[in-house]
Amino acid sequence: MAETTTGTELPKGFRSAELGWPELHRIPHPPYRLPLLGDVIGASRRTPLQDSLKYASLGPVFRRNAFGKEFVFVWGARLVADLADESRFAKHVGLGVANLRPVAGDGLFTAYNHEPNWQLAHDVLAPGFSREAMAGYHTMMLSVAERLTDHWDRAAAAGRTVDVPGDMTKLTLETIARTGFGYDFGSFERSRPHPFVTAMVGTLTYAQRLNTVPGPLVPLLLRRAGRRNAADIERLNHIVDEVVRARRADGGGSGDLLDRMLDTAHPETGERLSAENVRRQVITFLVAGHETTSGALSFALHHLARHPRVAARARAEVERVWGDTAAPGYEQVAKLRYVRRVLDETLRLWPTAPAFAREAREDTVLAGEHPMLRGAWALVLTPLLHRDPEVWGPDTERFDPDRFEARAVRSRPPHVFKPFGTGARACIGRQFALHEATLVLGLLLRRYEFHADPAYRLKVTERLTLMPEGLRLRVERRPVRGRAVSDAPVGRAPQ
Repeated sequence: MAETTTGTELPKGFRSAELGWPELHRIPHPPYRLPLLGDVIGASRRTPLQDSLKYASLGPVFRRNAFGKEFVFVWGARLVADLADESRFAKHVGLGVANLRPVAGDGLFTAYNHEPNWQLAHDVLAPGFSREAMAGYHTMMLSVAERLTDHWDRAAAAGRTVDVPGDMTKLTLETIARTGFGYDFGSFERSRPHPFVTAMVGTLTYAQRLNTVPGPLVPLLLRRAGRRNAADIERLNHIVDEVVRARRADGGGSGDLLDRMLDTAHPETGERLSAENVRRQVITFLVAGHETTSGALSFALHHLARHPRVAARARAEVERVWGDTAAPGYEQVAKLRYVRRVLDETLRLWPTAPAFAREAREDTVLAGEHPMLRGAWALVLTPLLHRDPEVWGPDTERFDPDRFEARAVRSRPPHVFKPFGTGARACIGRQFALHEATLVLGLLLRRYEFHADPAYRLKVTERLTLMPEGLRLRVERRPVRGRAVSDAPVGRAPQ
């Protein structure tokens, strides 16, 4: 995409780093760089993020070249803190995110900063994540969790292992679909993934592949994949249009996110979201609202199965805080402080949205060291930021939820833990995701013992988000205080 600029807007389109970093030569790059091809020796098209993590030894800022395009990566805590300064830096819609614009357009996640629909949608939808709204979603979250535990109960009784990433994807898709849009995909009743999931995975995978193929060669090398991607986008649009049509036919729902999109005007301007933007926002929420949370839950269950002492401590907290309550209330979820630490430590090691990009609003100097021109950008590698030994100590690979004990959190500088991005464009649904994930972990810990396959070695698959690949666990039903956990369904209060 060619670089353009108009008026006071920042330059748009891809800008190779040499256009915005006057002293780029001072930033180290990997050895064995090849003419025209760049830093491709040892690179993997399937795991570009994990490839970049290997270069932490180059320092807290480094660069890579892919087919003549220069990219600057940042992970040092001091530099990231500077990039978090909203007065000097803003969100940059980088290549990976921009590749999703054919399906998500100017949705909340993929909109450029200059596009007015971002602020309009944000202001209209933000009340949908208020404390009052979240409390209303809680009962539906419990209901979906019951479908998961019914599924796992059958697997436990039959001695089968469970497909953790697959089941977490079903859970989180059903949760956002029901709470946000009053729609049921029937994921747990299907023998194959819902067509929405298949199309979503296809579009995310295609967007990832676009990052690894030189632009002029895309029509040649990805012709067939491009046709499949177009069909996937058409399928996503069709499914979402059906959801919207059903809501309009019903005359409205219960004030959920879709109702807000269709019926709520901006409180100051009176402007409403267009039909096209509603479609884009629904797709954004369905994809982003379940893909990252399912990954976080999957990684958390992997760690709990591998660390039985941590699981026992978390389970003891659940039993102490929830007692015999079959259906924990909304307020009881936030009281699971150690379970939340388990989740935070999981997101430290494997933030499922593993990077975010920032661009300079004006000419500036990053951390007093590296000049950046207006519009220059850098990609923050969150897994490396979360492993900065100057912040987290020498044992950053060790899974230790006590890193998030309140005193430890207060002792660390700001901007060192960024699983949801930063600034005004940080994830709007982060509290929704954290409540859902904490609730689900609490329910599963109380109901099951987790048994890992000793032969399994964590392999992380990348499709813009991260997910453990091939993770299966054996789950064993456990009694609680003299009765089976299933005596009262998790989704309904005891009679």
